[in-house]
Amino acid sequence: MNQHIEQPIPQGKYLPAVRHADVIYTSGMTPRKAGILMYSGKIRAADPIECHRDAVRLATVNALVAAQACLREDEKISIILQLNVFLNAEQGFTAHAKIADYASEVLIEHLGADSIGSRAAIGVATLPSDAPVEVTLVGKVV
Repeated sequence: MNQHIEQPIPQGKYLPAVRHADVIYTSGMTPRKAGILMYSGKIRAADPIECHRDAVRLATVNALVAAQACLREDEKISIILQLNVFLNAEQGFTAHAKIADYASEVLIEHLGADSIGSRAAIGVATLPSDAPVEVTLVGKVV
C-alpha cells in the first residue's frame, strides 16, 4: 500500500483500528478523503452496479490503511478473517454481493489472491452521513 495515503479521520470517539495479539479490527470506514465524504446517497436497484465501484474501493482502502497502521516493521496482514460491507440500499435492492466484490478486489490487489476469508454483504436502512457504503475488516498479522 502506498505510504502517502492518509490515515482515515475518525468521525466520532473511536480509533480507526485496534490490534489484539495478531488480530487487527477496523472501525467502519466510509468513502472519505481527509475526513470529507466523497460519495453519498442510497444504492438503488436501478443504478448500474459499476457506479458504486469507486465508493466501495475508497471505503475499503480506508479500512486497509487503518489496519496497516497497526503493523510493526516487517509485519503484514496475511488474511482478512472477516470483511463486512454495509450498503445503504433501498428496499428491493438485491445485488449486495456484486457490490461487495469491489471490496474483495481491493484486498486481493493489495494482499494477494488468498487474502479473503469470510465476508458479509449487508443492506441497511441508513449509514452515517448518508454514506452509500461502510466497510469493516478483521485481519490476521504475520
